Amino acid sequence: MSAHAKMSHMKYTSIYGMLCLAFCFLQCTSNAEDETKGSAEHIRQITEAIDDQAIIQADNNQEDWLTYGGNYAETRYRTLDQINKTNLNELGLAWAVDLGTKRGIQATPLVVDGIMFLTGPWSIVYAIDVRSGKRLWTFDPELEGNSALVACCGVINRGLAIYKGDLFLGVLDGRLMSIDAATGEKNWEINTVYDETRTYSITGAPRIADGKVLIGNGGAEFDTRGYVTAYDTSTGEEVWRFFTVPGNPAEPFEHPDLEEAAKTWTGEWWKQGGGGTAWDAITYDPELNQVYIGVGNGTHWNRKIRSPEGGDNLYLSSIVAVDASDGSYKWHYQTTPGDTWDYTATQHIVQADIEIDGQIRQVLMQAPKNGFFYVIDRTNGEYISAEPFVYMNWATGIDDAGRPIEAEGARYDDGRMHWLTPGSHGGHNWTPMSYDKDKQMMYIPTANQSGPYADMPFDYDEMGGAGSGLGANISMGAKIYYPPVIDPKAPLPSTSSGALIAWDPIQQKKLWSVDQLFHYNGGVVSTSAGLVMQGDAEGMFYIRDADTGEELWKYDVRSGVIAAPITYMVDGEQYITIAVGWGGSQGMSGNVAPRVHPGTVYTFKLGGEAAALEKLPPVEKQYATLGTDAPPVNIGEGFNLYMQYCMGCHMNPGTGGGAIPDLTMSSHNIFDNYEQIVLEGILETEGMPNLGEYISKEELADIRSFVLHHAQQLGSGKNPNDVMVELAGMQYLADQNPPKRKDIR
Repeated sequence: MSAHAKMSHMKYTSIYGMLCLAFCFLQCTSNAEDETKGSAEHIRQITEAIDDQAIIQADNNQEDWLTYGGNYAETRYRTLDQINKTNLNELGLAWAVDLGTKRGIQATPLVVDGIMFLTGPWSIVYAIDVRSGKRLWTFDPELEGNSALVACCGVINRGLAIYKGDLFLGVLDGRLMSIDAATGEKNWEINTVYDETRTYSITGAPRIADGKVLIGNGGAEFDTRGYVTAYDTSTGEEVWRFFTVPGNPAEPFEHPDLEEAAKTWTGEWWKQGGGGTAWDAITYDPELNQVYIGVGNGTHWNRKIRSPEGGDNLYLSSIVAVDASDGSYKWHYQTTPGDTWDYTATQHIVQADIEIDGQIRQVLMQAPKNGFFYVIDRTNGEYISAEPFVYMNWATGIDDAGRPIEAEGARYDDGRMHWLTPGSHGGHNWTPMSYDKDKQMMYIPTANQSGPYADMPFDYDEMGGAGSGLGANISMGAKIYYPPVIDPKAPLPSTSSGALIAWDPIQQKKLWSVDQLFHYNGGVVSTSAGLVMQGDAEGMFYIRDADTGEELWKYDVRSGVIAAPITYMVDGEQYITIAVGWGGSQGMSGNVAPRVHPGTVYTFKLGGEAAALEKLPPVEKQYATLGTDAPPVNIGEGFNLYMQYCMGCHMNPGTGGGAIPDLTMSSHNIFDNYEQIVLEGILETEGMPNLGEYISKEELADIRSFVLHHAQQLGSGKNPNDVMVELAGMQYLADQNPPKRKDIR
């Protein structure tokens, strides 16, 4: 080889070697970086980047899921198409994490660069590495077992907010917490409850708006006065608070608009608090710097009791816009003036810009409990349109001013029990809908069911908090001897069903519908691949054709679903996650899946090959056989007490139970230990509150007698309608001549 050739060869070898070393260095560096993903350093780096602009531009970042609704508009729509109609046969389970929980999971997870954050029952927070399915850390706010008393509808939580490296958690007992996203350690906590004498709870997800963290509360079934508060994300210091209903007019109003709102109330509503809790929907519009608050029902449900001379009772059952900077009132739109049915407007609020009559309108869209789908102008609250999306009999339409036209007898003030549609669960409840902004279609999980309403006696001295039970401040027909008023066109009493529907918000019409066995099903997400995803009460997770509703793919997730799925990207792969755990308001006592399994997070991707989790056999249940020889008056009184103290969680006895046991199917050991369980709290750590402060031994004995009698009657094969007729007579007897009690509390 010539000298020139040798030099050329050496030069080439040297360059080749350097390239190899560089490639090796890059590869090793890449591997090192991969190995650090999921570390505290990695999580801190990626979450500290989630600032105001990152959330505003969430639609430009389809890889992550940064807010409860996916973006500030809360559309729950993703322009992802790696998973599409042509390859769903390749979609498989990537991993599943059993959380070991026994109560309902309603949370929408957040995902940042493959790190997932979600909440479960008892406000517990989990961090999971999507790449492996490994749980990174768990944060427990250490709720007391008696915290279940402050919540009408289960010990659930809908999710978190994330901002500049921190997670924000609303805790069931009313606390707001900041948690370090990297480590799961608490930064700070504050108590959001302004009046400790009242029964507040938090189940909703906080929201970030204008650099602040916002949270509302629940408790209108008890004795609360609703409000939303904005806090400094760094310190927890209160920035502003907006009350949704006025307080005592003899005292200064907290903000000027409450003086006008008070003119729409009568009587002494403030003694009960008034209600109006904002327990779910809070949406931020960064362009207009407005926060849209979905306001709940009144306390008492019945307007005749809380506001005897009528009135619209602002801002109950309304969407209220406030300035994000200082919380000052901007405008409101009331969906149900003078609400008397628990027709909250706390349901999912979606922002969109759509063309109506040749003009682009900035709108809000909502399908609240009352059964009308609303489109309103989000700049000023102007009514645009509304049409029924489910069958209803409480109203006949909406007038030109945007007010419902109430049907005759809808206010149930004639001494009868009126079965009205929708019932208090609503035509659509909290489970999120999804808006495909390209197709301009809304996908809504709907309910078809009636509910009993009656104008029942009420004593202000026995109003209110958890100890008085749900029966104190609601209007559900607890007096079953009242003559019924039943609409033959509506769902019959004690029957229900659901449907996933596609809705055109411009034409205000249904495009397609998929019937479902139960009225309580999961939330929805949709994608630009023409897919709609939802889990149902029967324990199946479906992917459907967005244009037709046709089933394209399904997976058995073992238990009924109430949470909404999400879809996102990690390292170039599209994932789908759904958190499964049966419970919540309707799932505590009802269940149509073969069995309630522990709460589980399922994650899917193309080529996923993880084995399915074990599906346990159905639980065989039978009615208790102990029986009772208690007099009819004590059984009737036991039924009244059951409705007051037990109904809120255990629901209708004899239906089989759901996430919470049906007491008529308890073992003999349970009945032998009633006092220890109910009055001493030996099962408090399992979620059974200690009611010794509220119920006497004599009263508990009557509850036990009722449960055993009811089990005996149903277990004997009697027609349930005949059983209820007999029970109605016993209840009437107890109301006319209640058992005499010793004061032994």
